[in-house]
Amino acid sequence: MLKPRKMSRLLIVASKEQMAPIIREVYSHRIFHIKDHVEEKGGEFAELSIGKPLPGASEASERLVKIRSIESIVGVNPEDLQPKRRHSVQELRAAIDRDLARIADEVEGLLQERSGLEAELRDREQQMKELEPFAAVPIPLELYRGYATLAVFTGRVPRDVNIDVPHEKYFSARKEGNFIALFVPKEHQSAAEQALLAAGFAPLPVPKGEGMPERLLDAHRQEISRITAGIARVEERLQRIRTEQMEFLAASEEILTADVEQASAPLRFATTDQAFIAEGWVPTEEVPRLKSGISLATDGRVYISDHPVGMHDPAPVEYDNSRFAQPAQALIDLYSRPRYNELDPTLLVAIIFPIFFGLILGDVGYGAILLVVALALRRFLTSPEGRRLITVLLYASITSIIFGVLFSEFFGFAIPGLEPILPSRHLSIGAEAHGAGPDLTGLLMLVIWIGILQITLGRSLNTYIQYHHHGTRGLTGQVGWIAVMWGILVILWSLFPLPMMPDLTASPPVVMGLSLPGIVGAVLLVLGVVGIAMESALEIVELPTIISHTLSYARLAAVGLSSVAIAMVVNLIAIGMIIEPQLENLSAAGIVFIILGVVVLVIGHLGNTALGLIGGGLQSLRLQYVEFFTKFYRGGGIKYNPFGLLRRFTED
Repeated sequence: MLKPRKMSRLLIVASKEQMAPIIREVYSHRIFHIKDHVEEKGGEFAELSIGKPLPGASEASERLVKIRSIESIVGVNPEDLQPKRRHSVQELRAAIDRDLARIADEVEGLLQERSGLEAELRDREQQMKELEPFAAVPIPLELYRGYATLAVFTGRVPRDVNIDVPHEKYFSARKEGNFIALFVPKEHQSAAEQALLAAGFAPLPVPKGEGMPERLLDAHRQEISRITAGIARVEERLQRIRTEQMEFLAASEEILTADVEQASAPLRFATTDQAFIAEGWVPTEEVPRLKSGISLATDGRVYISDHPVGMHDPAPVEYDNSRFAQPAQALIDLYSRPRYNELDPTLLVAIIFPIFFGLILGDVGYGAILLVVALALRRFLTSPEGRRLITVLLYASITSIIFGVLFSEFFGFAIPGLEPILPSRHLSIGAEAHGAGPDLTGLLMLVIWIGILQITLGRSLNTYIQYHHHGTRGLTGQVGWIAVMWGILVILWSLFPLPMMPDLTASPPVVMGLSLPGIVGAVLLVLGVVGIAMESALEIVELPTIISHTLSYARLAAVGLSSVAIAMVVNLIAIGMIIEPQLENLSAAGIVFIILGVVVLVIGHLGNTALGLIGGGLQSLRLQYVEFFTKFYRGGGIKYNPFGLLRRFTED
């Protein structure tokens, strides 16, 4: 479980005549991860070139593009569909030949009709927008233009304007903007224009057309109703096509995707004039089955060789974890997939992440909320990645409930009759002010111990990795780091009595004020530093990180205490300051305040749950990614992506 699935490197060589049946056979198994061939300009393999697509690739691609275009227009996402049945490939191909062009033409026609109607709608709405200011004045549009001796001004002004020259004026005051229409002899045009500009006049062009603006507006409204009804009819017909054809579209996309991928596969192979070479990786236990299938499909006219993956081969990585640990693979992929020859930390993260989350958000009430949320989201997130993240949340919510019992916490209150088993986190806030307060020393020692153990585990794993890859040559550095950390701890234990830690202060001093345990610690420290320096002297400057990384685990206690503090403050405000005073002299106004207090209580705890989810998740992940992984894990592996399609809608 701590190693990826074992892979074998496979080399398939055959004549080009066998290319199509081999591709079909390999595709049907969906276990062969193809290594793409890269042409070389010189060297041993310069004669090999990239292959050409199989016949039919272009036609299949065009049909696939058409299918996906229709799906996009009518709103079909195959991943969201639950197939009612599996379609026969032969029947489906016949249906594609018969119906695809007709459906595409109908959808294209509807799309063009909708586009035309939408363009006409935008044009009508723009004309209405231009006409609306003129509707305030009872003048036909044709009377605003065509004068030889009159100048016409139309537009908006903040207020009515006094014009000191002969004129005819219409002013309308409306809340959406004052409108003015001014007619003046042309010899007074300049004076009128200056008066308008001084009043903040903003000109509006006279709309096209003739007739009274109000009647034109009514005509536009009728046309818009007709256009809107037309768009609705088009949408209804598209929706009908979606309902009737979505299963056919999804199944057609599946089979055409398979056709295109198979037809394009030669682009990933190395070829000569007569033969081709396909190289890739297959899970080792699947090699016999694939070799047998290919041999059967070609009547044995193929050469296949398989080899174990070498230390430096860039083999793809497929996880090999138990069902319990599989959801945590999403967290590992967020960081980086392990390399093929590297330890897979998924199982460790699957165990440790929920524990850290529970330590931070250890509250029965908050854990119950997250549990309900996780169960509810399982109905909506159906993708494999979404399901894994939801399962991680499910595990985290359960540990939150468990640690809530251990901390005796329920929405910030102490659980009646249940004393904390772990160091108390109850603060002296509100109704809890009479308590003894949090056991800060106990909490700090608890998380420091967790940090010491996890860092030691990380260094120990790296020691195993170095020994596995390099023998004893790679041991000194990692063992040195462990010796330095535990040497410091033993020295501290021999000098100071620390709670929840071994007390070695009873031993008498032997030399330079150090007792025997202190001397042992000093020896470990010195030997550790020497071991680190033997591997890399530059790493000596990183010795202080032993302390900083260990103290970093204090965030488990600190973030957890902040969550408890917020919960208790919410309780104090909602219950202690709003609800309880009203209960002493209940009145109509008091009921309103009680309802307000309940709202504050609910919103406050929901908000704190969200903060706890974010803080608990991020801080727990940070400790894995930064403090733990950096001790032994690099990542950077290639995701195993087998050639083939997981078929949901079709069958042979």
